[in-house]
Amino acid sequence: MEKQRTQVTCEVFGTLAGGGQVDVYTLKSAAVELRLITYGARVVGLKTADRAGAWDDVALGYDALKPYVEARNAYLGTMVGRFANRIAQGRFELEGRTVQTTINNGPNMLHGGKEGFDQRNWEAAIVPDGVEFTLLSPDGDQGFPGALRARVRYTLQDNVVRMTSSARSDQTTVVNLTNHTYFNLDGEASGTILGQDLTLEAEAYTPVASAEAIPTGEIATVEGTPFDFRSPTRIGARIEEPNEQLAFGRGYDHNWVVRGRAGELRPAAKLYAPASGRVLRVETTEPGIQFYSGNFLDGTLIGRSGVNYAKRSGLCLETQRFPDTPNHPNFPSAVLKPGEEYSSVTTWTFLVE
Repeated sequence: MEKQRTQVTCEVFGTLAGGGQVDVYTLKSAAVELRLITYGARVVGLKTADRAGAWDDVALGYDALKPYVEARNAYLGTMVGRFANRIAQGRFELEGRTVQTTINNGPNMLHGGKEGFDQRNWEAAIVPDGVEFTLLSPDGDQGFPGALRARVRYTLQDNVVRMTSSARSDQTTVVNLTNHTYFNLDGEASGTILGQDLTLEAEAYTPVASAEAIPTGEIATVEGTPFDFRSPTRIGARIEEPNEQLAFGRGYDHNWVVRGRAGELRPAAKLYAPASGRVLRVETTEPGIQFYSGNFLDGTLIGRSGVNYAKRSGLCLETQRFPDTPNHPNFPSAVLKPGEEYSSVTTWTFLVE
């Protein structure tokens, strides 16, 4: 029996202050409805059914453009780059020269700098079962060398969202792209994620040196720590334990080392919401995954349902190269050279139990 094709439609979502039109693309299958906008190549809606068959939006977000433009520091649903996560002091050595990026997170660079890819209006085109976003980042953009052409393709087939990212540069540079969707499998207006169960396919994680969340360079075992999610664990079970790493992040905001071979699509995480029965399975080709438990959401953002997004009302599972990788030779490389192609695949599979 032939699978039902995904319906893909496009309409206008809003207009930027400078006059650029932002479009919204809706991908709909029998199991999932995914909404994406060109501004930030971001997820603005993600609906799926619970065990009773009731549909709800499981991604935090808004129904209008303005809050996405104004609430930059939350990165709701966006594709972040040119380098996701942090680089210490925005500085690193590359082929014998010092690269200095813009600084936007205390003394450090976060998610691409002051004007990262989340603030760009990407080009878009409908492709089979989805949409492909394209962005040209010029040489020197936020301090990064090389003119970089990035592509992010979202496709939906039945209950599986697939994100394929690629990039090429005319100079040696560093690249690390990831999606920053905040999930709440009980629904975006349902409260905190503390009662949901998380499994991470990781024996190790990368501890941070301070509240600035820059890795020490150590790859540490999760054994005997609150960072052991090798079996399903309630997110709220240990999040308030007296632990230096948890204190630095105000909860979980760390990179886990995904077991298996980087470059191969393999399981990374499973999230389960007992109340609704919804399940999210994450697979990736990336070496790491950042689990962020929404510790800095403070109620000032008001979502599409009119509910304030309070602390821990959503979580992120960001597949990635490790944070601050350019300053740690023992971490998997994020260097991209001319003639090479950066490639990354992550899938989200939605189920019920």
